[in-house]
Amino acid sequence: MSQRETNQVHESDDVCALPLVRRLGAALDYEPSRWKEGDPLPRGWHLALFSRDTPQSVLRTDGVASFDFGLPDLGLPRLVFGGRRIHFHGDIPIGAHLLRQSRLVSVEEKNGRSGRSAVVTAQHDIFLQGQQSPVVSEQHDLIMREAAPVNGPSLATTQPMRESVPAESLAQVRRSTVTPDELLLFRVAAVMFNAHRIHYDLPYATVQEGYSGLVVNASVSTLLLLEFYRAQCEPMLDFLSLRHMGMALCGRPLTLCATPGEERAWSVWAESEAGGLVVKGQMGSK
Repeated sequence: MSQRETNQVHESDDVCALPLVRRLGAALDYEPSRWKEGDPLPRGWHLALFSRDTPQSVLRTDGVASFDFGLPDLGLPRLVFGGRRIHFHGDIPIGAHLLRQSRLVSVEEKNGRSGRSAVVTAQHDIFLQGQQSPVVSEQHDLIMREAAPVNGPSLATTQPMRESVPAESLAQVRRSTVTPDELLLFRVAAVMFNAHRIHYDLPYATVQEGYSGLVVNASVSTLLLLEFYRAQCEPMLDFLSLRHMGMALCGRPLTLCATPGEERAWSVWAESEAGGLVVKGQMGSK
């Protein structure tokens, strides 16, 4: 295992535009007219901001756009999302002009039973125009993997998800089941300008990358958990920490779960139809 670090900072700008917010709200089945200019952006919806406008000819073969911080060339072509940790220091007003500072924190290479991989961790700090302190701070992890073996078995959602929820937490669990379909994946990907082919190109996802279906975008899983948390647990959100344990597949039921923890922190997770963990972590308020 080896690890590298860098401190080079890249800056980008964006506007929290009302039409974008309304489109994301519509994709999540809300009446879009409920949001007005100047309203606070629902916390967590900043995931739709700072979409990478990579020219078509520069996209990777898997459709992934270039990253502000750059990805190392390690001979690991498959890319999946590993997790994120977010702190909300305030609200982003709809219509606000924003600046984001991004940097590559570390690259950790690994060798395990499933072969070579690498975890790439990036830091993003989002600032309201003219402010010195960030309104949102986020770290996220990308996992780079080896190419899928030719004619190898399809990767099922149950294979990488072996952890279980502690029995003592199950007594107070709140649950809701949703089924992410092609329409939801398309609309969220369109809002985020996300062209990663595993989310919409079934032959590519199954033949080239070895999955057993279209893969639900990690941002979709996060947004579904966020809205479940707000509706079932706590309207205020100050922090979240999520780890993606395995792949959720399009058209398969996904059960969203939460149970109260200590100091207004909730344990949250999403289960596949077979009961395996897809995502787990915490959300809470101060």
